[in-house]
Amino acid sequence: MTEAVAANPAANPATVFAALGDSTRLSLLSRLSDGHARSIAALSADTTLTRQAVTKHLHVLQDAGLVACVRVGRESRFAFQPEPVAAARGYLDAVSAQWDDALSRLRAFVEG
Repeated sequence: MTEAVAANPAANPATVFAALGDSTRLSLLSRLSDGHARSIAALSADTTLTRQAVTKHLHVLQDAGLVACVRVGRESRFAFQPEPVAAARGYLDAVSAQWDDALSRLRAFVEG
């Protein structure tokens, strides 16, 4: 593990992928991805989720750096943070490039 990942768990792609691995958290993140910060009450409205359940899911997303909490008066509002998604995509692009290189070497070996 690199020092940057050890200092910031949200920089770890596994943390981001684990947070995104739940359909409820994906749904919450999708609702927040429009750029509008929302309260727990607003996020739990029109769902079968309790406020406590939404809070737990938001804390997982917050630990992964995918959402940030902002206080507005007495209310906590959560907003989407796109940077960890971009970092995870960069990680997947790097893994994809490694596989492309490995497959190219295999093709050259088989055809050569």
